[in-house]
Order: sequence, then structure tokens, then C-alpha cells
Amino acid sequence: MALLKVKFDQKKRVKLAQGLWLMNWFSVLAGIIIFSLGLFLKIELRKRSDVMNNSESHFVPNSLIGMGVLSCVFNSLAGKICYDALDPAKYARWKPWLKPYLAICVLFNIVLFLVALCCFLLRGSLENTLGQGLKNGMKYYRDTDTPGRCFMKKTIDMLQIEFKCCGNNGFRDWFEIQWISNRYLDFSSKEVKDRIKSNVDGRYLVDGVPFSCCNPSSPRPCIQYQITNNSAHYSYDHQTEELNLWVRGCRAALLSYYSSLMNSMGVVTLLIWLFEVTITIGLRYLQTSLDRVSNPEEPESESEGWLLEKSVPETWKAFLESVKKLGKGNQVEAEGADAGQAPEAG
Repeated sequence: MALLKVKFDQKKRVKLAQGLWLMNWFSVLAGIIIFSLGLFLKIELRKRSDVMNNSESHFVPNSLIGMGVLSCVFNSLAGKICYDALDPAKYARWKPWLKPYLAICVLFNIVLFLVALCCFLLRGSLENTLGQGLKNGMKYYRDTDTPGRCFMKKTIDMLQIEFKCCGNNGFRDWFEIQWISNRYLDFSSKEVKDRIKSNVDGRYLVDGVPFSCCNPSSPRPCIQYQITNNSAHYSYDHQTEELNLWVRGCRAALLSYYSSLMNSMGVVTLLIWLFEVTITIGLRYLQTSLDRVSNPEEPESESEGWLLEKSVPETWKAFLESVKKLGKGNQVEAEGADAGQAPEAG
């Protein structure tokens, strides 16, 4: 028994074809929107690629760009099919290709749904990428004279100012690395010598942060050196007083920014996916109703359209059987090829 059977007369078929034609061109615009969202996200990720550890984070924008292009192609073709469906002579040319085309549309909708889910689920991967990338970027902050790394100081400073953050997880991350270049250290100074000798790696570590960590909204002048030394500053207690530094780490700030972007894009993609599924269902009804017209010479006659020719369990069983037959056919061909090579070897 057919699933979700509906009766159509000529008037209903014409309205369905016209409605689908209009919806397909709206879907072309939706494909352009998906493409634009993917391109925008890719540009935003490229802007801060220096503080990202690998290119895995580009999977979502690349997928959105690809699905946007495919959406424009498929829906343009579907619009042409719906337009020609009103003319029996033109529809006859499309008829043999409609079933394979609908199968491709179903596969496209499945992939589009998975891409929408990826927009919500790749937060963990992005967090690891940002964490490791920021850690490496902070390590190279002092290398202003090293080719290939001389831009890192500016990149980190602009990042901390733009996103109002400091360090990877917080401002204390700067205490664990030497972020001041040796070029600007006076090695004849006893203080510098003592600090370098105080750790095994021979690094100049200070309880200070770069100027870009300072919060300009604070009424007190920025305290960026000797942050944990209460006696170095008048009326100051670093444990109780609110510091005039950005407290939030840059990993959390960037993760929040990119997560909000991808969540918004995921919602838009899901809405477009629902629209695409509606169009695919409409195309299926149009195809089955036109194929079931009893007399093609009398287009005004009634016909039936359905979503599936059989019930869901029967359709699934038939699909599995067709897959098994296809596998057996490939196996027989392979055995035949091996048998043909055996006499030649002899």
C-alpha cells in the first residue's frame, strides 16, 4: 500500500508544479546564503589562523561553501524540471531521469543535515585547536627579530585588545613564559641575572603581562608589572582587589565568538534543510502523479501521487535486496574476469 497517497487533477498538478518552481528559485537564493555564510566563517578563521593549531577548523566553512554551490545547481535544475512538467512533450524528456535525480536530492538533504549538525558539534575540536595555537603564539611573542615570527607580537596584542582577553586561560599564563625579548634585557643587571638563574630553563620570567592586557575602563593606571607584589604598589592587594587587567582568557573569548557564529549558521542551515526536504517531497508527488496519469492524451484526467509506493518496512526490505543483488553481480563479474585470466596464464 502506497504511503501518504493523494489524488490530483490537472488543476492541482499545475498548482503544484508552479509552486515548486517558485520554491526552487527561493532555494537557489538559500544556497547563495549558505555559500556566503561559509565564506564569511572561512574569512574569520583565516584572520586568526596564526593562533590555531591546524586546519581542521575549516571543515565547517568548506562544507557550507560546497553545499551552497550544490544547492544552487540542484535547485536550478529542479526549477527547470517543474517548468517543463506543465508541457507533456517536454516532461517526457525528463521522465527517465527523475527517479535518479530524486535519489540524489535525498542524499543531498542527508548531507546538508549532517553539515548543520557539525555547526553545533565541533566546539570541542575548535577549543583544542585554539588552546594549542594560542599557547604557541604566546611562546613566539618575543621573537620580533625572527623571520616568520616577527608578526606574532602584533597579532597577539591586537587579539587581546579586540576580544578584551589576556593570555590563553587567563593573565597568569604570561607568568610561565618569557615574553620579553633578550634584546631588551640588560644582562649586566643583577636582577636580570637572578631571575634567569632562578629557573632551570634559564628564562627571564616575571609576574607581568603585555600592555594589551590592560583594561582601559579601569580608573587606576594599569599595573602590568609586579602584579603579585603588593608592596610594589600603593594601597594594592592582588588577591582581593579587582585587577585592571582583562580577566578572561583568549581561548574562552575566541571560542565564545566562533561558537555563536557557528550556532547561528547551524540554525539557518537547519531551516534551509527543512525547506529543501519540503521541495523534495513536492517533487516526489509531482513525479508520481504525472507518471500515473491514465491517458497522457487527456491531461485533465485524475491521478494519484504518493511519497513511497510501498510501506516503509517493505521499501526498506526492497532496498536491501537490491543492494544484495548488486553485490552478487559485482562478485560474479570479478570471478568471470579471474577465470578469463587463468587460460592466458597457462
